[in-house]
Amino acid sequence: MSAFSISSPFDGGNVEVVDASDPANVRLRIRRDAGGRFLQWFYFRVSGARGVPLVLHLENASEASYAGGFRGYSAVASTDRERWLRVPTSYDGRALTIRATPGADAIWFAYFAPYSLERHADRLARWQRDPRVRVEVLGRTLDGQDLDLLTMGEGARAIWILARQHPGETMAQFFVEGLLERLLDDDDPVALGLLERATFRVVPNMNPDGSRRGHLRTNAVGTNLNRAWLEPSMDASPEVFVVRERMHLTGVDLCVDVHGDEELPHNFAAGPEGVPSFSPRQAELLARFRAAYAEASPDFSSDAGYPPTAAGEANLRLCTNYVAETFGCLAVTLEQPFKDVARHPRPLTGWSPERAAHLGRAALDVLARIADDLR
Repeated sequence: MSAFSISSPFDGGNVEVVDASDPANVRLRIRRDAGGRFLQWFYFRVSGARGVPLVLHLENASEASYAGGFRGYSAVASTDRERWLRVPTSYDGRALTIRATPGADAIWFAYFAPYSLERHADRLARWQRDPRVRVEVLGRTLDGQDLDLLTMGEGARAIWILARQHPGETMAQFFVEGLLERLLDDDDPVALGLLERATFRVVPNMNPDGSRRGHLRTNAVGTNLNRAWLEPSMDASPEVFVVRERMHLTGVDLCVDVHGDEELPHNFAAGPEGVPSFSPRQAELLARFRAAYAEASPDFSSDAGYPPTAAGEANLRLCTNYVAETFGCLAVTLEQPFKDVARHPRPLTGWSPERAAHLGRAALDVLARIADDLR
């Protein structure tokens, strides 16, 4: 029998081992993001555990940024890192406890199904084989990684899609993968029509440093990128700086910033209602976006989400608010859950990469309904 061990020094890994001497009482801690403020994402491997009943305690779960999100939540586990299933999980207000008996020598546990930088590179290589796709590096992160932009389409409308400003929100990149797979489908008439009417600019991973380091919300130096849009800098938030710079060159008619929400069991769109210049036209487009999405996908909830910010009180450091105010366009934050969805729940998988990708595909039906009216 292999020696029992727990490790996480790999792409996206995050756990600290306090005591792993007893598989039935393993004591772990979630490592904080750079900057020390945020923690919640975990991802680790347990080895030498075939047939061994595991009880894993994440002892500092109550210190998590959104500890309430652990109520009604189940962790995911996989023995092949392709299919991720929910496993029995409980939260007592202090520790998050995960139970499983692996049927293989090694098993991986995570907060949500990981989306690796290798997968990002593989998909990028595949998509660039399509002659309609242009791939470029907008700039480099503080860890020296490439920040990739994909551009496709020939239409007048400028549509921007961003994902993983918060690196632990991996469902956002699965969403973008689904969207791009459909957008580049030569047999899909909706996709072909959109590429004639709009130019898409997609940043599949806004925060590769945080992704590799296993962070929940920040980049290499602890910057929450979705609070850096008003005054980004190359020293603290180069990812936002270079994307915002390109936006000012291309203009923006629609921006969809894709995220994940730790607490709410819904897919929904948060709008920029509180920005000073929010107009009746933007309000109408937002309402149409939500209604069209609810029609395109039963997984989307048009009546759930955050309460709208009062008029003139929006935080312009957020991407959606900054873009809507600066460009006078529709901008939305599209949120997905870490746990299962309240509508059409699937306890075996909860909200999953597959469902996130389907939600991304459905976005094309939404965009087809509103593209001509974005300006």
